Amino acid sequence: MFVTFEGIDGSGKSTQARLLVEHLRATGSEVVSTREPGGTPLGEGIRQLLLAGDRVGNWAEAALFAAARAQLVEDIVRPALARGEWVVCDRFIDSSLAYQGLARGLGLEAVLRLSPPSLDGLWPARTLLLELPSRVAAARLAETSPDRIERVGGGFIESVAAGYAQLAERHPERIVRLDATLPADELAAAVRGKLGLGERT
Repeated sequence: MFVTFEGIDGSGKSTQARLLVEHLRATGSEVVSTREPGGTPLGEGIRQLLLAGDRVGNWAEAALFAAARAQLVEDIVRPALARGEWVVCDRFIDSSLAYQGLARGLGLEAVLRLSPPSLDGLWPARTLLLELPSRVAAARLAETSPDRIERVGGGFIESVAAGYAQLAERHPERIVRLDATLPADELAAAVRGKLGLGERT
């Protein structure tokens, strides 16, 4: 099963992805845990360019994310799914749609056209969208060293959150909206419940 976590920066995606992977492994499932951009040597190099650089143009940003995703799908995601394993990914194509397609104003269809043939038909079975007020996310990020994208101001995070909400409305069969203000353990239980792993929602 292919599961992805999405949300604005500071929403707790990485923590929830890790907790889900730990739960699955503890119950005997074979799991591949990965992230985007990243997950492969090429992807990790692109991650450094995207998050540590001083300036990346909007189209260059979208193209670099697409390149990292193409390598991740070819090397990691499709092989793991073919073996019958779970794949848990911290961000996937919805991030590009929300950040570059909607918040950056490049357009959903334009961003999708950057996707390689290897991505054709590959969508997560479930996408867990962790929703958090932007002011709470900003407070969380203030305690860290923000990357290039996290440093963008001017209402950008609000635009990203609105983009995610729009995607969730378009794809309710796939995207599950969750309250990221919940304590981490309660949110993890809700995630498991949404995936049919025993907890009620």
